[in-house]
This record gives sequence, C-alpha cells and structure tokens, in this order.
Amino acid sequence: MAISAVDCALWDLKARLLDLPLVTLLGQVRTGAPIYGSGGFTSYSDQQLSSQLSGWVDQGIRSVKMKIGRDANRDVQRVQVAREAIGAEAELFVDANGAYSRKQALAQAERFARFGVCWFEEPVSSDDLEGLRLLRDRAPAGMEIAAGEYGYDVFYFQRMLTAGAVDVQQADITRCGGVTGFLEVAALCQAHNIPLSAHTAPALHTHVVCAVTPFKNLEYFHDHVRMERMLFDGLPQLINGELRPDLSRPGLGLEIKRADAQKLAA
Repeated sequence: MAISAVDCALWDLKARLLDLPLVTLLGQVRTGAPIYGSGGFTSYSDQQLSSQLSGWVDQGIRSVKMKIGRDANRDVQRVQVAREAIGAEAELFVDANGAYSRKQALAQAERFARFGVCWFEEPVSSDDLEGLRLLRDRAPAGMEIAAGEYGYDVFYFQRMLTAGAVDVQQADITRCGGVTGFLEVAALCQAHNIPLSAHTAPALHTHVVCAVTPFKNLEYFHDHVRMERMLFDGLPQLINGELRPDLSRPGLGLEIKRADAQKLAA
C-alpha cells in the first residue's frame, strides 16, 4: 500500500510537470467512468438502507451495492427491502465480504436472483479460487461473480484470472501498486477478456479508469466519497451516473483543503 501511494504521487507529479491531466498523459479512452453507489451496511436499519440506496438512484446512479453476510436469512429480507426501494430498473449488487460457505453462497444466489441481483461480490473468501469458480459456474444466469479487492501484486490477479474465478475482476489502486499496478491488472484483464472494476477511492481512480479499455465500473463508496468531499478540491464531477475527470486541471486535479484537514489533525 505504501508503494501504491508513492506510485500514485509520482504519476500525479509527472502529469503536473507536463501540465497535463493524468488521463490525457495515460491516453483517454472514455469521457467518464460509470459508477455504482456502495454502502448499505449490515448495521443499517431497513429505513436507512432504503433511504441511502434510493437516494443514489434519484441522483441518476443506475447501480447500487449493499453489504450482506451477517445473517443469511436476514440478508434475503434486506435484499427484498433494497429492491423495493430502488425500483425495478436499477441494478442491485450484493457484497458478502467472503462471509458464506460454498453451499450457503449457492443457496443465497438462488434466493437473491428472485430480486434481480446481478452482481455477487466475494460470495466466499477471495482466497478460495475453487469456490469462486464454483459460484461462477453455477450461479443463476445474469448474476456476475466479482472479487479481487485484496490483490497487492500482479501475481495475485494472474492466479485469479487463470483460475477462471470471476466474471468481473476487481482491483484497488491503493493496494495493487498504484497507477502502474492498476495498468498491469488492466492488461491482464484484456488478455483474459474479463472486465475490470475499480474498488473504492473514486477520486483517485477516475483518471486511470478513463484510460483503460477492459473497464466496467467504479465503486462510489459512501465513506470515501464523504472523506473526499471533506478534504479535497478538484474532485471529478458526477454527471449522469458517471465520474468525469476535470480536464482543466493538471495531474489528478486534486488539491487538499489544508485548513479543513488541519481541524482533523490529532
């Protein structure tokens, strides 16, 4: 993660020295990154869950994700609540953070399919490549299996893709080696014809994901969005369910709000 931070800083510096937006330096292939609203924590009441997810849909975000895994029976009820809150058109994703066993995850996938769940993240541990492959092969049609946020080097992603473990490969620029590592993962995904999804840290990912080809979506994670708004100017703009890099600013375009950050200093 330290290497990731330094790598991101060096790419930002290079683009600033050249007076270019980072996405331009990397080679822009899309104007904006489709996002999905992410939160729906298991600690939320049904009312909190409904309010958060429907709020994102009202903002024009077409996909939302909720956490599951604390209580299997309760999970099914919460998924139903979520579907009723967001309506029939929005995409509904679930993230178990590896909480289920293989057989339990298979059973849950069938139940979730009744409510149109189309993304099942880490149904089993991301270290269980055989289990992920089992879920990928046997989950209901239209339900994608996603994992990969805990990848710290390119070999992790190579193993996951070679195992055929996922429909969508996730990667986190703050863990996988920064911009350089993320570009390596994108190349692997392109070679395996698997789409790439960026995990959390939306402001840090936006320029990079707008410059890679095998891209699916970017996680608009509730806690990170809140912190980014609190601490930075120059954030990517949210337009029609996409985050778009500010091409008028060099590098990543981010400037820390030093006075606001100082208030939070311990």
